[in-house]
Amino acid sequence: MSTPGKQPESSSMTHEEEEEMIHDISKLQEQVQHMSLSQKLTEAKIKGMEAKMDDLKTGMADLKTDLKTDLKTDMADLKTDLTNFLQEILTNGEKVVKETHDVNKRVVNHDSIDSNVGSKTHHIPKIDMRKFDGKDPATWILQMEQFFDLNNVQNTQKVRMAQQYK
Repeated sequence: MSTPGKQPESSSMTHEEEEEMIHDISKLQEQVQHMSLSQKLTEAKIKGMEAKMDDLKTGMADLKTDLKTDLKTDMADLKTDLTNFLQEILTNGEKVVKETHDVNKRVVNHDSIDSNVGSKTHHIPKIDMRKFDGKDPATWILQMEQFFDLNNVQNTQKVRMAQQYK
């Protein structure tokens, strides 16, 4: 048995082999040191990136808060503007009804002239139409226009149909 630090009595290695092994060990130690430095450098980079990520998270949270605040403000402004617009429409409701009626009258007259070329009898289909209750005429007119469009009602029949459902 050999004791550590003592040369074995009968060495099977030559002096050249021993020097080569010492040289290899030296190279391995350098590689370990290089890897250790690389690991420390990588850890430092990771810590730097983690700090940047934390900064980004904070920035994103601030942006989210700002966006919520801005959105609430914009929604409140939009609600105010829409309310004012609707109040303006409602106060001008009679004017809107009159203007719409005048436009429809012109269209009906134009359609009557065109329809005189063909047959004068037009069938008025039986339909479920919302009855005008005297409230919100502008909305009623828009709904009826949509209803007429969906049911392909001719312009010449619109007034007669609406009169049936007054």
